[in-house]
Amino acid sequence: MNFWEFVLGIFWFMLLFAWIWLLISIVTDIFRDHELSGWGKAGWVLFLIVIPWLGALVYLIARGRSMNERTLAQAQRRDDAFRQYVKETAGGQASTADELAKLAELRDRGTLSDEEFGRAKAKLLGDRPPVAKSSPDEMAQVGG
Repeated sequence: MNFWEFVLGIFWFMLLFAWIWLLISIVTDIFRDHELSGWGKAGWVLFLIVIPWLGALVYLIARGRSMNERTLAQAQRRDDAFRQYVKETAGGQASTADELAKLAELRDRGTLSDEEFGRAKAKLLGDRPPVAKSSPDEMAQVGG
């Protein structure tokens, strides 16, 4: 087997792959179309099985534009469903900044004391609670 026979074999394999892909796309579109009756679907599938090359060509000419529209509509529905899922999953949780703003608002209204605010903030940020500040004189006495 020389180089050009190998290239020709790859070419025929690619054509076979494209043909199978086209037939799967057409059959998928036939069954995706809700406006086509059951007999119409059966007729198109039979046409594709009996005379595949002519059936595929006629289908693409007769229904190619609506095939594209159905594919785009399906992609749009999937995209919308994905975006809705992301909003429900990630959008429902408040960010750390939002939580801190709520805590600051509660402290400003007097609902939380400064100590409670500090503990809640530390818990939210994952830090240790702040230690009460000491004066330099107290630090000198502790240090010795």
